[in-house]
Order: sequence, then C-alpha cells, then structure tokens
Amino acid sequence: MSEIVVFHDLRFCHHDPGDDHPENAKRIQAVEKALDPLRERIPIEPGRLIEPADLERLHSPAYIRFVQESANRERTALSSDTFASAATYETALLAAGTAQAAVEAVLQGACRSSFALVRPPGHHAEFGRSMGYCVFNNTALAADHALNRFGLERILVLDWDVHHGNGTQHLFEADPRVLVFSVHQSPLFPGTGHLTEVGIGKAEGFTVNVPLPKGCSNSDYALVFDRMITPLTHAFRPELILVSAGFDAHFRDPLGGMRVDAEGFAEMTRSVMALAEEVCCGRLALILEGGYDLDALRESVGAVLMQLCRSDVPASTDRMPIPVSGTFRKIWKRFCAVHGLFWKCFAA
Repeated sequence: MSEIVVFHDLRFCHHDPGDDHPENAKRIQAVEKALDPLRERIPIEPGRLIEPADLERLHSPAYIRFVQESANRERTALSSDTFASAATYETALLAAGTAQAAVEAVLQGACRSSFALVRPPGHHAEFGRSMGYCVFNNTALAADHALNRFGLERILVLDWDVHHGNGTQHLFEADPRVLVFSVHQSPLFPGTGHLTEVGIGKAEGFTVNVPLPKGCSNSDYALVFDRMITPLTHAFRPELILVSAGFDAHFRDPLGGMRVDAEGFAEMTRSVMALAEEVCCGRLALILEGGYDLDALRESVGAVLMQLCRSDVPASTDRMPIPVSGTFRKIWKRFCAVHGLFWKCFAA
C-alpha cells in the first residue's frame, strides 16, 4: 500500500473565468510546482469525470442543465462571482469525479491517504446554485459516493478553508451520517457558519462551526484541533475523514485575514493524519478548495504533501501543550455551551 496517491490533471486549467479572476488556471500551475520535487516519491493519477447519476444526487437537474448550457458560450455568469467558459462544465465534472476517485483509492486500499488537486473548487456550491467560485460540490459528492457506493455510515468532513463551506453544510445538515466541521474566519464571505448552526432534526449536533476572528495564527488553529476536533473525532469514530483543504487562511492570501503559514498547514495535516490512524485505519482524503496567493498556495500544498508522505505518524496525544490565547478562551466557553448539549466530551 502506498502512503499517498495524488490526483492531478492539467485539464483543470481549461476552466477559464478570466485572467483577472482570483480562481484562475495559474492556481493549477502553482500546484504543479509544488508537485515537481515529489514526483519520484508520490504516485500521480489523472482525473476522471463524474457520472451524471452521481451528480444528480446532490445537485438539481435544472442547475446541472444551466451549467451544461454554458458550454455553448464563451463566457457565462453562473452567479455574481462565478464565471464559466465553454470548458467549465466538463472541467467541473472532472473535479467532482476526481474527488470521488480520491475517496475510492483510500477505501479500496490503494493508499492510506489521497489528495485531489482539483479546480474549480466546490464547498460553496449549493443544491441548486453556484457561488464563491464553486460549480459542483466536490467534497460533498465525494462523501456521498463513500456513503452510497461503499456503504459507509460515519464520515467526518473537516473544512479548514478560510471561508465557511455553506454548500457542504446545507447538503448534509439533516444527515447524521456526515459530521461537518468547519473552522473559518468570521465575519467573512459567505456570512454563514455561525456557532449556533448545529444541524437539523435527527442530525442536530452533527454540524459544528468554529468561526474565528481575523488575525488568528498557527497556534489558534492548533488549539482548535487539539481541544475541539480531536475529542469530537474520537467520540464520532468516523470511518473516513475528508478534508476540504483550502489555503486562503495563509497570511499572504488576498481574500482572507488570517496569519497561518505553510508550517501551520503542515501541523493541521499531521493532526488529522494522527486522528485518521487512531479511528479509521488512516483513511484520509483531501480535496483542494481555495488559496489565491500563488506562492502561498505552492508552499502550503508542498508542506501538506510532505506530511502525507510520512509513514511515522505521531499520535494525537504526542503534541506539545499549546498556550491558550484569550481569543480561544472566549470561543471555547461559547463552543462548550452549544456543543456540550450534544457531545459528552464538551459537557461541563
């Protein structure tokens, strides 16, 4: 078994929302540079298109037709901030199908972890509309594939993009099989992801949001992993961990206001790898979301890939104690008041 398989395809460059758009083909070129020094160590697989029936499980037929019709025009506004070229529909199908392939590689035992380096991103895409540069919800479709093709009963979706993954939350907020955990900057686009958004009906408690103020650093994110994600993962016991891996919390990113660096993303990866080892035989799949400073994206993806290559994964209990900041202390008190109602690990 390989430690990691990466899914990467230059066809992701074909989606063209415009050279001046933040989510342009140069992002894939930056990822390509991150891969270059690791090509002899990491198996790299091409992408594949999603099957129409799978796409229709999470997106409305009317919306799918709307995106499909964009293939007949040079430029289509899918939403106020999301633009399609004639190649976007097929590229978005490729992104969604490649996310599925990354999950299959892990669940079929080809590797312990996988990373789908795809675009356009997906976590803002709703059932019937595009937004936030996203067309189809790649991570949600990958999770749905694991549930329905492989019969999994518990999946953790961890979203560390600087923006809240509203689409992923809404697609699963009534499904207790999928625990969606998002740590994100707030206030910030899209304006969702409040602490009190906890899920619906029998899935109350299975939506977990940690909205952080602008300016949070590596240590603040480390505290979220240590105090919130780790006990929750041990309580939920997922059979697979999916990561919506955005890199726009980097301090150089033009769309966020956080102070994370490449080492911060490496530490998040070490943490989630340790959790995957402890609860689900290492089954971990990452799917690329945002990240709009090209050098920061290259450095951060490279740092994550270096961690995923490791065979010596330290236990989650081996981390050094992290000093608790005043910012985290305020969030922690409110977090426990909300989620202590659903999870004993946070009860007073």
